[in-house]
Amino acid sequence: MLDRLMQSAEQAEVFEISSEATKIGFTANRLKSFEVEETQGMAARVLVDGKLGFAASSDITAVDKLVQNVLESARYGDQVALRFPEPQPGPTVQVYDAQLATLSTDRLIEMGEEMIEIVREADEQASVSIDLTRRVRQTTVRNSRGVETVAKKAPLSIMLQVERVRGDDVVTLFEYFTTATLDRSYRRFVRRIAEKLRLARRAASLSSGRMPVLFSPNGAPVLGLPIIHGLNGKNVYRGISPMAGQEGERLFDERLTVVDDPTLDGRPGSSSHDDEGVPRQRNVLIDQGRLTGFIYDLKTAALAGTEPTGNGERGLFSPPSPAFSNIIVEAGELSVDEIVAGIDEGLLVESPLGLGQGNVISGAFSNNLSLAFKIEGGKILGRVKDVSVAGNIYQDMQHIEALSSESEWVYGGIQLPYMLLPELNVVTRD
Repeated sequence: MLDRLMQSAEQAEVFEISSEATKIGFTANRLKSFEVEETQGMAARVLVDGKLGFAASSDITAVDKLVQNVLESARYGDQVALRFPEPQPGPTVQVYDAQLATLSTDRLIEMGEEMIEIVREADEQASVSIDLTRRVRQTTVRNSRGVETVAKKAPLSIMLQVERVRGDDVVTLFEYFTTATLDRSYRRFVRRIAEKLRLARRAASLSSGRMPVLFSPNGAPVLGLPIIHGLNGKNVYRGISPMAGQEGERLFDERLTVVDDPTLDGRPGSSSHDDEGVPRQRNVLIDQGRLTGFIYDLKTAALAGTEPTGNGERGLFSPPSPAFSNIIVEAGELSVDEIVAGIDEGLLVESPLGLGQGNVISGAFSNNLSLAFKIEGGKILGRVKDVSVAGNIYQDMQHIEALSSESEWVYGGIQLPYMLLPELNVVTRD
């Protein structure tokens, strides 16, 4: 296919994907669904007269049609000085676990039942819904410059929702977990949720005002989402990132270091090469509060006049775009207990009620909270209902009081410590 494309194109690339997924669903503590899905397909990109074309098909035998479509799309494609990569070695990363890849349906069901039992031991009135997906995915990238990279992964993902109703008091938790290694980490994940339910049995009251706010790893993406948008090279090129043009400047407290690291073993976001055949690398994006870089795929790097960072990711029917692999906020020195012990009165944010509320690009956030706790006298007293937090990360994260020494993986590919901001707007229903 590359040979055929190169008869009419200056450069060409072929991307192939095959995926098999086993999905188990529990609703309200009971097994409700089981399904197996398989997908495969092929996508192609070409440069013809400097214009980029893209086409894809789920029919791997329809080569003639795919060749015709991608060459036709190049007639109307973007003019971009993009150059597909040459073959280069990438880091050695372990992301395929044969035990996980062959995990049986019966074992997946047992895992779901085990997680429900752990949650209901913490609160017998809890209604638990779980989606477990075990996927085996293989991708291949070939281009006209000689690249041929193959990536095989077998990630396990778990979406868990808990609802507990007592009269007019409703507690709802939604959390997501993923791993590329079959180990005990899923048990630690569900036990953390169970502990939150135990704490939520106690009620506490809190008055509105500015006060210290401690964000748990699961709550910290309220602050992290604007940073993720700001560090995306596509937003930098489009001129909508507040960080654009500020490389080398200190934008945040010196305690904050943010790294995109695709070289970690056992993480679904890791790999030796990205989905364009560019070698992966560890990228320090914010170093002790100073902006040091952004993430780019081939196209956005070419448009921005810089080098790609190995962050091109794609689906079958969508061309590559910049995406993070494993986002890590480096931990601090104090334990969570030590941080809590130093707070006279404040708020612990455990779960936001949705993300992206406010003007994400500008850094503004305004989030209602699904689960939050009052801290008083250095102790967690109990759950606070009907509470929200608001601020702007480019102002409020100029001073970070503390980062915990403990970190957790949340939302699939983000590793975060607890983060204490010394003063933030908190609004409650007094």
